[in-house]
Amino acid sequence: MTDTQKPIRSLYDILRQERARGFDDSAVIGGLDRFLLRFETELASALGEHPAYASMSPEQRAEWADSAVHSMRETLSSTRAAKTQTRRATRLPRHLQSQPSQPAKQQNREPRKPPTPPAKPARPLHLSDRISLMRGVSSSVQTRMESLGIENVGDLIYLFPNRHNDFSALKRVAQLAPGDDQTCIVHVWEATETMLGKRKSTQAVLRDDTGIVRAVWFNRPWLARQLKPGAQLAISGKLSVFMGNLVFQGPEYEFVDASYERTHTGRLVPVYPTTRGLSIRMLRSLVSQALDACLDQVEDILSEDIRHKTGLMSIRNALQQMHFPDDSASFNAARRRLAFDELFMLQMLVLSRRNEWKTENRSVALDADAKSISAFLDSLPFEPTGAQESALREVLDDIRSTTPMSRLLQGDVGSGKTVVAAAAMIAAILGEKQAAIMAPTEILAEQHFFTICTLLAGQDFEPAGGSIERIQALGIDRQLTVALLIGGLRKREREDIYALISAGLVDIVIGTHALIQSAVDIPNLALAIVDEQHRFGVAQRAALRDKGIEPHVLAMTATPIPRSLELTLYGDLDISIIDEMPPGRQTVQTRFINEDARNSAYEVIRNQLEKGRQAFVVCPLIDESESIDTKAAQEEYERLSVSVYPDRSVGLLHGRMSLTEKERVMGQFERGEIDVLVATPVIEVGIDVPNATVMLIDGAERFGLSQLHQLRGRVGRGLHESYCLLMSKSPGSDATQRLKLLERISDGFRLAEEDLRRRGPGDYFGARQSGVPSSKAAQVTDQDILALARREAVRLLAADPDLSRPENHTLSLTFEKYRERTLAEVS
Repeated sequence: MTDTQKPIRSLYDILRQERARGFDDSAVIGGLDRFLLRFETELASALGEHPAYASMSPEQRAEWADSAVHSMRETLSSTRAAKTQTRRATRLPRHLQSQPSQPAKQQNREPRKPPTPPAKPARPLHLSDRISLMRGVSSSVQTRMESLGIENVGDLIYLFPNRHNDFSALKRVAQLAPGDDQTCIVHVWEATETMLGKRKSTQAVLRDDTGIVRAVWFNRPWLARQLKPGAQLAISGKLSVFMGNLVFQGPEYEFVDASYERTHTGRLVPVYPTTRGLSIRMLRSLVSQALDACLDQVEDILSEDIRHKTGLMSIRNALQQMHFPDDSASFNAARRRLAFDELFMLQMLVLSRRNEWKTENRSVALDADAKSISAFLDSLPFEPTGAQESALREVLDDIRSTTPMSRLLQGDVGSGKTVVAAAAMIAAILGEKQAAIMAPTEILAEQHFFTICTLLAGQDFEPAGGSIERIQALGIDRQLTVALLIGGLRKREREDIYALISAGLVDIVIGTHALIQSAVDIPNLALAIVDEQHRFGVAQRAALRDKGIEPHVLAMTATPIPRSLELTLYGDLDISIIDEMPPGRQTVQTRFINEDARNSAYEVIRNQLEKGRQAFVVCPLIDESESIDTKAAQEEYERLSVSVYPDRSVGLLHGRMSLTEKERVMGQFERGEIDVLVATPVIEVGIDVPNATVMLIDGAERFGLSQLHQLRGRVGRGLHESYCLLMSKSPGSDATQRLKLLERISDGFRLAEEDLRRRGPGDYFGARQSGVPSSKAAQVTDQDILALARREAVRLLAADPDLSRPENHTLSLTFEKYRERTLAEVS
């Protein structure tokens, strides 16, 4: 590989990473533009002129990346690339010259024409017809469209655009200027096929009675044969200035004649998601064809009564205006109607699922003795907050009924959710039943194991070691057995625990996914608790529930869920919120610092060590990586031990260590035998060391906002002022905004709202695995539409629970299909 080809290979790999990350400009430290600037000369022949990557939207970045990858593949496959690349990078392309170039002399053969699609049947199209029956859809086009999930004509009608280009303002050529999208009506003066770089392309000279403008279309040589001299065009796009000439680069165009209907220009023009080999222009034409043929076949799921109450437009009008709006106001009204439909169906689903769960299942009523609960609460070394007491009352009221509890308990890091869970487990034990806690990681399961034992037995609890503890719980007149079931246990130890659980001899079993294995039988399970529940899929949560006798279910999360997602994701759950922190919890002072300040960060840690405190240093990786420029835990541990804190005890904790090793290290840190603990994000949850006052997060740009907040929550748990240092080496603009946000906001609920606003529900914590289908029109900011949809869904189900009324016939049929499809997607 030549030296000039290496940057192209590197950029190809970077764009693959960008695609996997949703084009968030994080694959390169400092942003992709930094890389492009560094290798500007080497990449010029492959990329040509292009806007700054950071200034583009994710959709525009995706389109540019597709074009760039195609160009780079051609460059790498050409045997002449290494010889000609440097010369071409310094030479102006022909389309920048002041005079149009002549067609290449060596082109004696006819250019290859696009394949002619097969003839289509003459009968009218239907919504359910395969797209292969549409004009212009060849077998190759069909394959590409199916990769986008488009199989029939109806799918095309519901393929909503990512955005619209505003080509609505017509200008004369003399009025055109570089910059924003502009549209004008022109005649073709001359159109020629030419070579731009290594690519066969088309360039044209266009005019009206006020002046001349040029246009170029890369990789589209066949356009030169279509753009006949004298033909009239509507042309739209952005203009640049080259050698004193205005030039449209890759503009949209349409021939203007008696049938001109403004599909591609002269209006708000839709831009659709696409794939390689399938142009946006082709998709736009096919959507227009589908609307013309089948829009009048779309049935409205909303009755006249609902449309009247909500002030929403009809579905047919909404679909037309969503694709080809008359103006911005029409598009906004259309999107509101279609977003309502999506959120309305979702609310119908979660509400009907909730009703079924409440009416079709029966649990054991767990009526806890008030004295026992009071004795437990009095034994705590702190006074429960009002929010904890309120949440506990809601949980205890739920489990006193034979109607199964289905409740989500959410609270910020350190708000005291485990105390509420422990009190609920006492109720199950007093009823001679079993309780279980499922956690997403072994280290969190271990932390719960020791925390629950300590809470129930008192602060003098001394672990006997191993995965079985027998304790004398406060307020209970018998000894309890608590078991830890995780994947790291030895076979004999695991089988012994299986036997004890199935015999009903374990009161509380705490574990990871190991709890839901078929070998685990929990016959008297009456209370199932799922911690950090958003990390488990729908099927995993259901599998734990199936272990018992229709147990009450309490889901917990330390990731505060914004109100806008509560109704959407958990409309089938009752929700309790602990929004009050225990007295004495410190606000952690958070600072975003650059790599240059590393020594200052180490000095902050040393100052705290000299006061008798402890510190965490978190690294994204275990071992050093050649491809990722960031600190690794093993490397940092060795450096801190030898060079920075040789007089202090430095420990190492990561996920590849055995359970015994992790227990040993955490025990040493909790006892103060380790001053500085270097770790990977394995400590994100479940670690409670009040004496730890500094959290240094290295490579902070590689963590999400929610994860950074969780890590920050490991400090500030004692009476001493605490600090969180977010260190980053040349973060991109998105990462910088994220870290600055963490500096300003310490409240988890506010932070969650900001995180949701920035990233959307899909990225927030995997909405699909939580049982939520993806939306096409609804946005995370549509809280008013969500509330409206829920109100109408509640009202409708109360009046017509089985949707049997004639006016709800179309809704009933559509809802059944929606329910089947959604449950299949998330199971």
